Amino acid sequence: QLSQIEGVGQVFITGQQRPAIRVQAAPEKLAALGLTLADIRQAVQQTSLNLAKGALYGKDSISTLSSNDQLFKPQDYAQLIVSYKNGAPVQLKDVARVVAGSENAYVKAWSGDQQGVNIAIFRQPGANIVDTVDRIQGELPRLQEMLPASVDVSVLNDRTRTIRASLHEVELTLMIAVLLVVAVMALFLRQLSATLIVSAVLGVSLIASFAMMYLFGFSLNNLTLVAIVVAVGFVVDDAIVVVENIHRHLEAGQGMREAAIKGSGEIGFTVVSISFSLVAAFIPLLFMGGVVGRLFKEFALTATATILISVVVSLTLAPTLAALFMRAPTHHLHQKPGFGERLLASYERGLRKALAHQRLMLGVFGLTLALAVVGYILIPKGFFPVQDTAFALGTTEAAADISYPDMVEKHLELAKIVGADPAVLAFSHSVGVSGSNQTIANGRFWISLKPRAERDVSVSEFIDRLRPKLAKVPGIVLYLRAGQDINLSSGPSRSQYQYVLKSNDGELLNTWTQRLTEKLRSNPAFRDMSNDLQLGGSVTHIDIDRSAAARFGLTTADVDQALYDAFGQRQISEYQTEVNQYKVILELDAQQRGKAESLAYFYLRSPLTSEMVPLSALAKVSAPRMGPLSISHDGMFPAANLSFNLAPGVALGDAVRMLDQAKNEIGMPASIIGSFQGAAQAFQSSLANQPWLILAALVAVYIILGVLYESFVHPLTIISTLPSAGIGALLLLWMMGQDFSIMALIGVVLLIGIVKKNGILLVDFALQAQREQGLTPHEAIYEACITRFRPIIMTTLAALLGALPLMLGFGVGSELRQPLGIAVVGGLLVSQMLTLFTTPVIYLQLERLFHRRHPAPDAPALALHK
Repeated sequence: QLSQIEGVGQVFITGQQRPAIRVQAAPEKLAALGLTLADIRQAVQQTSLNLAKGALYGKDSISTLSSNDQLFKPQDYAQLIVSYKNGAPVQLKDVARVVAGSENAYVKAWSGDQQGVNIAIFRQPGANIVDTVDRIQGELPRLQEMLPASVDVSVLNDRTRTIRASLHEVELTLMIAVLLVVAVMALFLRQLSATLIVSAVLGVSLIASFAMMYLFGFSLNNLTLVAIVVAVGFVVDDAIVVVENIHRHLEAGQGMREAAIKGSGEIGFTVVSISFSLVAAFIPLLFMGGVVGRLFKEFALTATATILISVVVSLTLAPTLAALFMRAPTHHLHQKPGFGERLLASYERGLRKALAHQRLMLGVFGLTLALAVVGYILIPKGFFPVQDTAFALGTTEAAADISYPDMVEKHLELAKIVGADPAVLAFSHSVGVSGSNQTIANGRFWISLKPRAERDVSVSEFIDRLRPKLAKVPGIVLYLRAGQDINLSSGPSRSQYQYVLKSNDGELLNTWTQRLTEKLRSNPAFRDMSNDLQLGGSVTHIDIDRSAAARFGLTTADVDQALYDAFGQRQISEYQTEVNQYKVILELDAQQRGKAESLAYFYLRSPLTSEMVPLSALAKVSAPRMGPLSISHDGMFPAANLSFNLAPGVALGDAVRMLDQAKNEIGMPASIIGSFQGAAQAFQSSLANQPWLILAALVAVYIILGVLYESFVHPLTIISTLPSAGIGALLLLWMMGQDFSIMALIGVVLLIGIVKKNGILLVDFALQAQREQGLTPHEAIYEACITRFRPIIMTTLAALLGALPLMLGFGVGSELRQPLGIAVVGGLLVSQMLTLFTTPVIYLQLERLFHRRHPAPDAPALALHK
């Protein structure tokens, strides 16, 4: 029923105990009557079956043949005749117990403290998870009605619970960002019509962006909504620059229509330059490979579409509305200077000092560049922040030779501890060989926590709180990890990160895996360090004498088949009903199948003489010894998987370095090859690509600016604004205890697009002033700084306030968004304080350098531009 719901891809059941009929043979009774387990198997297979029988094809009709060839109840199987001895029938009940039981006697699951079954539902690739879950929730009442009254269906974990809450928080963040940006307009322009025009441009651009997302087939998710939130600052940048320039012309006394046409015409090239160079910064994101590239493709495309839409709207709608509604500002005689005027006066004084001490400012720029490089090298590197999804997963590990009843008992002890924690909403757990669980020595826990507002700890803190309590249960360990929306593990894992060792020498691999595990356990940076080697299993070895077996006409296959009949829970038949099919299982009696002594009653029938041959005549049974329960492989080679969590404050990049250092310290041989898997592997790949991604973004921006300005010099002036943004982003990340994660990297890429806007506004005006007004470079850049100061401050504040809600990190899912906001806010703060003073100095230095190499005395201003 569940698998037929639209959008559902796979349905996995854990702890399922399907009904079955179990035939539990008594080996001593079989031996006394000269029978074997194969006799029981053949008797059941030949007397309970469901074969095609044909049909009666009459002249007037056809009638299908059926018979009572199937048996459905244990008592019916008990009456089966296995053989005849001395003319008397030997029934199955004479040599075995036939009972109604479960298909697998060594699996069990609980929901809380009640026995249950766990069902994991996965969506189809490309299916919308929210729509799929809504359909499942709609079907649950109907499915509940189909079940017996004693069976209750409840939802343990719904991933969309946090997704919906996270989307709601991002929507709230978007609203706050819009309001903050509008407030900036009102503060600086002090004119309602100008503020409303910018707000209208913002609204139209966002609506058009959602329409483009729909056309692209994108859904509203964490990454696309974050792209929209960040793009709010970009969208208003264009509108601010256009409206502010129109506002400046109105202040100069021009009419509404004339100011709109001239103001937008003057600034059109600048707006295009800003937006196209910003889009250029996103180009490397579109071509990123691997998992990270696939994740951020929608992010980059959404942001790019929003930016391009804003260019069109800002250069069309904004001038039109300004021509209709925007009037010249009125100034009263005794009106006090506004905030913008006072800020401009302070900046003008600082600018004169900066231009008077150009060498000092160049030194500041050089120091900033060096600090940015050193800061990137030194800052701890991470992958994705650990999210609080209100869900934790656990894997239990006990002694490899633990019995099933003991494992159940220890699991119930762990369950009492988990259930007693006040943060737990619901939980389930299972033991036994089922699904991804391959041995009785391992089990699973699934823990759903209360919403974040209703508990006093995060998921990570919850795990830390439980760890010492769980450690008090002897003989078993429960490894817990926080569930993540972005899960890159290839299968179930004990901990958040995995490291794989492989070698063609299994014994060598086992030895060095244990040494490395112990070495890392002694390092406080690693938590829950373990490996999947299960070498302590109890193995009872049977050494078959092939020559002796051959004398009786028996083979090793005959011996193996007989052993599997006894100890393998062998399916020997099945029966079908109208709705399902069920198995008949053969095994030894419960009192015998766990004892090595039962092998003394083990007989095989010789095909040569039909005599009963005891197993002791064919094989020697050794005492139990230690051996592996399972052997993992990676490709063709034996492999061992190490799993670990990280202590609070430890970056994944530091853990990678410490793990490599530990391998060197213990002297691990080169024949053992190690590699990270899952999230750690993706982190290593992204870490190697980070410098190239940043460099590619810089090159793309430089090329676009070079084409737009037809110059190879002043794009360098514009790009010189970036080092200060980099040091600001790194500094604030460090101060707030954040790693340089993938989200922080995206923030830096965004900064490359945002911060160079200041340089474009200054350089574009200065070049135009030199070309059209004949000003010297010093006069031109000074005039540019004063004239463009207000739009620079307004656009920077708009972008900063747009990212501020992301940095503050409130609500569900904020852990994923916060590093991006921190990087953007930190970069904008520092770059704004420095670039308004360093960029004019660098402009003048490059002008002098270009003028010395390319003198053009007849037309200096034009030559400088071209």
